This record gives sequence, C-alpha cells and structure tokens, in this order.
Amino acid sequence: MKMLINGEWRDSVSGKVFLVHNPATGDVVGEAPLGGEDDVRSAIEAAGEAFADWSARSSRDRGKVLFFAAEEVRRRNTDLAALLTAEQGKPIREAVDEINGFANILEYYHALSAGERGEFMNLGGYGRVTVERRPLGICGAIIPWNMPAIIMGWKIGPALTAGNTVVLKPARTAPLTCMKLAEILGDAGLPPGVLNVVTGPGETVGREIARNPGVRKVSFTGEVGTGRQVALDAAPALKRLTLELGGSDPMIVCDDADIPAAVEGVVRGRFYNCGQVCTAVKRLYVYESIADEFVRRLTARVEAIVVGNGMDRGVGMGPLNNRAGLERVVGQVDAARDRDEGEIVTGGQAPRGEAYERGHFFLPTLIAGVPHDSVLFAEEVFGPVLPIATVPGLDEALELANNSRYGLGASVWTHSADVIARATEELEAGIVWVNQHLRIPPEVPFGGTKASGIGRENGSRALEEYMEEKAVLIRL
Repeated sequence: MKMLINGEWRDSVSGKVFLVHNPATGDVVGEAPLGGEDDVRSAIEAAGEAFADWSARSSRDRGKVLFFAAEEVRRRNTDLAALLTAEQGKPIREAVDEINGFANILEYYHALSAGERGEFMNLGGYGRVTVERRPLGICGAIIPWNMPAIIMGWKIGPALTAGNTVVLKPARTAPLTCMKLAEILGDAGLPPGVLNVVTGPGETVGREIARNPGVRKVSFTGEVGTGRQVALDAAPALKRLTLELGGSDPMIVCDDADIPAAVEGVVRGRFYNCGQVCTAVKRLYVYESIADEFVRRLTARVEAIVVGNGMDRGVGMGPLNNRAGLERVVGQVDAARDRDEGEIVTGGQAPRGEAYERGHFFLPTLIAGVPHDSVLFAEEVFGPVLPIATVPGLDEALELANNSRYGLGASVWTHSADVIARATEELEAGIVWVNQHLRIPPEVPFGGTKASGIGRENGSRALEEYMEEKAVLIRL
C-alpha cells in the first residue's frame, strides 16, 4: 500500500516503510510508507492545486461523489471490515458496523449538500445584506486508531462537502482501511489532489500538517497532551481547530432504572471495541439501594463475554490495539491494586492460554467500591476496565460525575422526568444520553467541554466548522 498524493499512489520520499501488525496474533497485516515532512508538503501542494476546481463545483455535485463512494463502500463492506479487524483488533461484527457507519456519514453529507444556502436580510437604511459561506481551503485531518473509518468520515465528510481539500494522516497502527476508503473515493469521482493520505509518525507527519501555513484548519482526535501540542503548532498561523481529546464518561444508574437494560448499557458502553472509545462508559455511579443486585447481574454478564481474535465466531471482545495501550491499562489496574482502591470483582489480568500469548489481550474488568479519589476515576482508562462507586442519591452522583477534567459524554438511567431534567441540565458534557450510551448518529453534533476539546463534528454544524462567512452589504 502506498500513500495517496495528487491522485497517485506513491512511495515516501525516504523510500522506507513501516509494518502494520494484527493486535490479536502479532502477524504482519501489511505495510505503509514511512512519510515525512517533504511528503506532507507535496500533499499540501497537490491540495492547493486542486482547491480552485473542487471549490468551484456546486455542493450538489460534490455531494454526488460522496454518495457514489458510499454505495461502493457498502458493496465492499465484507472485505473492508475484515481488513479493519485485522489491523485494529475489534470483533468482525463491530468492524462491519463501523464500515457501514462511514457510508452513513457520506450519505448524510450528500443529503446536506442539496440544501446549501446563504442568508439574505433587508435592513432598511443599511441596505440589503447577503451572508455567503465559502470553504476555508486546505484542511488537515489527524485521526486515531480506535475508530479509524468512523473518525475519517467525521472529518472528510463535512470538509469535502463544504468545498475544501484535505490532507489526512491515519494512525500508524491502523492506516490500511483509511487508505482503501480513500481509494474508493477516488474511484467514485473525487478529483486528484482533493483528498491526500500521508502515512507516518505523528511527530513528523502530524506536526507538519499542524504547522504548515498552507493548511487553514486542523481537525485532530486523540489524547489531551498531543492535542495541546497540535494547538501550539497551529497557533502561529491562527488556524481553525477542532480538537476531540478524549473523555472519562460517567454513567449514573438511579434506583428506578430498568436494571437489565442498564446492565446491557454498561456492557456495550464500556467493553465495545475493548473499551477503546472516547465516549465509552469509564466511571459507573450506582445508587446504593440497588448496587448489590446491579453489580451481581453485571458481573455475570461481563464474565460471559468471549475474548479472542476478532475474526473468530462468537468473540465479543478483541485485544487492545497496541502494546503501549495494554501496558498503560495494566499499570493503571496495578496502581489501583497496590493502593487498595476497590475490589476486583472479575478480570484484572490478561487471559491465559496459548491463543492469547502473541496478542494485546486483557480481560473485561470490574472493580467495585472504588474510592472517589482513585487513579481509575482521575485518569482516562482507555481499555476494558470499569471502576464502580455507589452513591446515596442524585446530588452526590452529579457532583462526582462533574468532578473530572473531562467533559465529553455522560448518561443517566432513570424513568423520572424530574431527574432527567436536572441531569441533562447539570451534567458537564458535550453529549448527554438518557437510558442509553455511546451511540452517535451522524446528525448529532459531537464534541466536548473542558479538557475534552473544542469544536464540533457531525451534523450540519460541522459544515460551519469548515467554512467562513462573508457579509456583503448593498445599498442601491
């Protein structure tokens, strides 16, 4: 697989490659060019040359390309999902859903493309005013390895629909599916140079995208420290920024909740994609009056999850994507164990057996009775570990839920209209779910508060993030 610049698949300037490994087996899945700063500059030059023609097209014509690409993605779903599982590790059914999700996003922005319009006002003595919306120019997209297809869609969907050109950097441990999706977009009619994909390290490829003055906007998804560096690198050119920087989502289960439904909500919300989701349930607060029953039911359900290679039938949770992520999760659990911060109800270690020896596996883990100042609550745990605390009621639950530097998502499980009204008002998060968690359709604006970032992806709002306004006042 080669990088895509100006519609051509080419090697990096260095001529070097890096290998992509299956996180379940350690086997080599493929290779990608080890790109560098010169490759990014070539991609930016190609994007600049392509911008005039692409931005001059009607939004409807641009949207048609996305629609045709979505059709082809759906047709090739099986192969794309297998590739995604091989490089990322998630169970094949989750990979199928993610590939379909990418197609959903393209179809959504195709639908929006038919209704693009500006504003008109008659202001009497001031004259007539039109407000035009125009694309920014070249946009950079830096995406992570946990949900590469979905997050690629979140970034390129609105950017391309708005008339921008894009330089995309996939994650080093999961670049292959993104490159295939870019190839499909080209086959669907996306002109050369409109979407360029440069693979390589974040410290060279990512930083050049963030620093290069030819890039007008950068959209980054990743951890807080890297997001701060992206903001610093982009600051001299006063670039537009969208930063989605992770979260530590609380889930509050009230005493009137549907317990079986809430248990399933925890299982999906925490252990989907091996817990490697920014909006995963990462802190669980359960009312004291139902805590024993809830934890008992949840434990039985979690212990039924089959851990293994995502391509194997019946597997409910695959490995973590990379060794560094596994080591961090192990370190966080060990730190909590050493400090006697709660009781490990189930899990807490890697599964045993020959089938797991070469992969980055960790058992789905529940830790009950976790003190409120535990490292498991203070840090984002990006893996299949769930700390649980009990609360006497809503006041303490909301206080603890908001006691975090993060503010990405949160959920409350209840049938009380009063509790719903208060929780949705007071929870400090960019998205609040009621009696559900994790799902984000493309119509819904997505982003966070506090350290979880700035800007929004998804929805019609995302188009505005990729456009600038020009007001024209006419007095005849």
